[in-house]
Amino acid sequence: MSVDSSAQDGHPLETAGPAPAAGRKDRGRADLRRSAERYLSEPAEGITARHAFSFAGHYDPKNTSFGALLACNEETLAPGAGYDAHRHTDTEIVTWVTGGALAHRDDAGHASVVRPGMVQVQSAGSGITHTERNLGGASEAVTFLQMWLQPDQFGSEPGFGIRSVAVVDGLTLLASGRPTDEALRLRRADAALWLVRAGAWAALPPLPAAPFRYVHVVSGSLGYRTVPGPQGGGRSASAGDAIRITGDAFADPTAGESGVELLLWEMHTPLQFG
Repeated sequence: MSVDSSAQDGHPLETAGPAPAAGRKDRGRADLRRSAERYLSEPAEGITARHAFSFAGHYDPKNTSFGALLACNEETLAPGAGYDAHRHTDTEIVTWVTGGALAHRDDAGHASVVRPGMVQVQSAGSGITHTERNLGGASEAVTFLQMWLQPDQFGSEPGFGIRSVAVVDGLTLLASGRPTDEALRLRRADAALWLVRAGAWAALPPLPAAPFRYVHVVSGSLGYRTVPGPQGGGRSASAGDAIRITGDAFADPTAGESGVELLLWEMHTPLQFG
């Protein structure tokens, strides 16, 4: 990004969410945002970015974040293209590559190449300067999803982690704020990122519950009901679409005809201020 910013064996975090008002059950909401609704930017030659939230020159006061998630960008870097050195502070930067290879280098001495099936977490902490480019010599574009999460500790030493994961059907923990989980470490104790996959027409595995859940469909499609029970309307989502979920909304998710791969953010508190 060129803008400054302030495992299978894992277990969902269990922080309690806000209680509904007495005598009323808050069923929550599953807010579907289509891929075409993303803000489009071309910050440099050979770079295309599609933003789920207000970002850079795109500002909508009603769409700045969800839960603790600050950004969810679909990025495409043409051969030879990339982001020159730029700085971040106090942001968890999570990268998931969907095609090609992304070369990363920072001023703390970390250098990596992120490919499909790998997840990278950079904790900007007190400040980190890095570059992100399509791998030198590549003949194809690199496509990736990059997400920014607000940490719950500020001004700390920057951190970095990268790992390969088994891309298999089911629920796989990629990153977590709970130190006992076997996943890359997030500096937010009540947040986790999951990879969810299911074959054609298969029901998704039971998903972790949280007051705030953000689903991004990476590939394929899925159908679901907006809320449990007969009152829930049927909806469908395809690659690039996102669903912002509160409460117990988003019921009976089922993969479409070509299966589905999605990323799921589990978040138990919203942004913190002050």
